[in-house]
Amino acid sequence: MIGISIATKWEYEATLEYFSIKEKERFEYPYGEYFMRIMNDSELVFYCTGVRKVNGVGGNQYMISRFNLTKVIVAGTCAGIDDAFSNLDIFVPDKAVQYDCTVKEVEPFIKQSFIVDIDLSKYGNDFNTGIIGTADKAVVMWKDYLELKENQITIADTEASAIAYICKKNDVECIIIKGISDFPTDESNSDKFVSNKEQINVYLENTPKVMNKIFGEYLKKFI
Repeated sequence: MIGISIATKWEYEATLEYFSIKEKERFEYPYGEYFMRIMNDSELVFYCTGVRKVNGVGGNQYMISRFNLTKVIVAGTCAGIDDAFSNLDIFVPDKAVQYDCTVKEVEPFIKQSFIVDIDLSKYGNDFNTGIIGTADKAVVMWKDYLELKENQITIADTEASAIAYICKKNDVECIIIKGISDFPTDESNSDKFVSNKEQINVYLENTPKVMNKIFGEYLKKFI
């Protein structure tokens, strides 16, 4: 069975709508809820974990153990870091890193032990790839955005690299499919509260568009 890991309630609501899920098809588990689908003759379990690394890891470990998953596909939104790209661009990263696991003042920004390389060779190359950076805080501050950009991070989120890490520990294949919902904005020339609220509004507007694009154009390729 293949697991489709979804973090936020807005991503999950968009997923429920895309697949026209009825109330009776939804089941609760300790981290949220899940539903089942068949696609390309494969049995899929879609589940919402909640946000941040602890929920992402906990929810996925639970599902890996309960359903004996052979693959996890992390589907959802992300912040754009590389400004060569735009909102709604979809990525399948070949490297996942956790960047909040060091004392960056005296250690490397990213330790080798928190890097997961993802082999995508059997899936072709007709998709955007790059490095996804994960931390327990969303990228909303301009200084964080600049730091990630300086370290060649392509996109950023709050769960995926930690999920890839735990999948590696379980010897389960992990594929990350993420779409840019928003970019951080330079708050130095405006009110930080207003700037952050604008970014959230952009995120909320783009989230269903990203999820629809992932499910409509990418998911089947990676099952």
